[in-house]
Amino acid sequence: MISAEIPVQDKRRTNGWGIDLSYEDAFGKQHETSEDAVRAILKAMDAPADSIGPEPDNCVIIVRAGEQRELPSGGVIVLESGEILSVSHRLPPDLPTGYHQLQLDGSQKPSSLIVSPGKCWMPPQLQTWGWAVQLYAARSRESWGIGDFEDLNRLAYWSASELGAGMLLVNPLSAATPILPQQPSPYFPASRAFLNPLWLHIESIPGDSAQTVPHWEKIVREARDLNGRRQIDRDRVFTLKMRALEALWLGFTGDEAFEAFCRERGEGLHRFAIFCALAEKQQSGWHSWPEQYQHPAKPAVAQFAQDNEGRIRFYKWIQWQLDLQLSRCAGHLALMQDLPIGVDPDGADAWAWQDYFAQGVGVGAPPDEFNTQGQGWGLPPFVPHKLRASAYKPFIETIRSAFRHGGGLRIDHVMGLFRLFWVPNGMSPAQGAYVRFNPDEMLSIVALESERARAYVVGEDLGTVEEGAREKLAEYGVLSYRLLWFEKDPPNTYPRGALSAISTHDLPTIAGLWNGSDLAKQKELGLKPNEESTKEIRERLKTMAKLDDDSSINEVIVGAYRLLSQAPSDILTAALDDAVAVEERPNIPATSSDQNPNWSIALPVPIEEIMTAELPRRIAAILQLREEAGESSD
Repeated sequence: MISAEIPVQDKRRTNGWGIDLSYEDAFGKQHETSEDAVRAILKAMDAPADSIGPEPDNCVIIVRAGEQRELPSGGVIVLESGEILSVSHRLPPDLPTGYHQLQLDGSQKPSSLIVSPGKCWMPPQLQTWGWAVQLYAARSRESWGIGDFEDLNRLAYWSASELGAGMLLVNPLSAATPILPQQPSPYFPASRAFLNPLWLHIESIPGDSAQTVPHWEKIVREARDLNGRRQIDRDRVFTLKMRALEALWLGFTGDEAFEAFCRERGEGLHRFAIFCALAEKQQSGWHSWPEQYQHPAKPAVAQFAQDNEGRIRFYKWIQWQLDLQLSRCAGHLALMQDLPIGVDPDGADAWAWQDYFAQGVGVGAPPDEFNTQGQGWGLPPFVPHKLRASAYKPFIETIRSAFRHGGGLRIDHVMGLFRLFWVPNGMSPAQGAYVRFNPDEMLSIVALESERARAYVVGEDLGTVEEGAREKLAEYGVLSYRLLWFEKDPPNTYPRGALSAISTHDLPTIAGLWNGSDLAKQKELGLKPNEESTKEIRERLKTMAKLDDDSSINEVIVGAYRLLSQAPSDILTAALDDAVAVEERPNIPATSSDQNPNWSIALPVPIEEIMTAELPRRIAAILQLREEAGESSD
């Protein structure tokens, strides 16, 4: 039973379905979970209201390599390789890591046996730095109105070859539903397992575009004219790129590498491509489709796939092109993708895996220091007992895809592997409740996929972090996350096993904090910013970095990164936004796209200018040489 394994200090405050009956917010205030909230969450889980918890089962057994767990009987293990082993009442100590099947004597069905290394992969020596890049914003003069994989490739090569960077953190690259309007938020993806066609650099796709694509020169001219606007027009970019892709696809004569890619990505790719074709035909997310298409197992879906095989192969071909271009970007340094905490409830993953998602609730966050009203993100959570009954298949597919071509992975809101804050539809964020998962099992899977990808893992452990969680993450080799804006102590006290930075996409940039423009923007939007805390952060930066109120923005930015360079953390990142002194943050939580152009503001200059400017090189020198560089810059 899940309730027997819940890692909380007081288990009496969590019911058998993993629902916390109270929680403490960031201000130390205790909140009792209402009976209405508990009932709503139980309904979302498909749990009987009068039951005490899910029935215990052995659908999945997760152990560490070398662990000789006792078994209730003998049986056979079918290894991932196909080899068959006989076992008595104990697991053998030399099982290879991987995904195996255990058939116990007398059992009706096999259990999934997952053997994990127990710790995420880590290179012998890390101690590196890199840029944190919002790819959509990082446009070149050749971009089609939005940053793309060729721009990412150029940034990665420049960072590694000229600046000595060892990694690059990029915003989520996840797919959006292929209809208009395009979803701007990379943290509200249709699928976390596949990529967004907007990242494609059309000119890099094999084929004579000028001869193949009708009105090629006109399309290119219109696309590049979009670079003249600071606000990104995703809908126009999508329309122009899809027009070019459709024409290039018509000229595609086949490639064994494409067929191999389709076989490798298997059923997951096939389901995703069917979703894309259906969404395109219906011009909506799946909740608005005719009933016969609303579940992937329905016969009408199989018939649709058969009738539209060419269009489905087109969407698979797009993913292959994306995969090829991303692979090239990852050839220069450790590319760290960012895994969103959830998915669009109307998107591909929510359609394909709807049997494991909760209905009628959304993930959010209780009130905290920077979001005093709490947050409701509208992302459907997995139901813990249903996810476990699937042997974590959707989670495994998601994590494995996020590691693809990556040297690292940032898990957004990593506390979601422990518990997620569920907000029932119609209730405010403050009325929600935490629902618990099994962190040991989830982290064991992360560690196994990390080892296979040879990629390190960073967990974004900001906000409300319960006692013992960071120690658990460290036990599994997950690096912590530290922000200058949040930490009261100087950077030289930060932990070694961490990624440290100044800010994130949801918080003020250095320029926006220093000159007060970010605070003014929040007031303009009718939010309730924590002015006292913001002023305290500015004063702390001023004191620690030895700045004056009349220091120029560039001096403040250099001073902030010189301060950050004192951190002994394994990874330091600098926001590319700071390299050009951007005032606007990428996203202001609790605002809609009608209020603020979240995720849609491009950098004010093309990356060609950034790569020749002085400020980025000063930041790079400081972070590469750390404290020694800071001293030499005085």
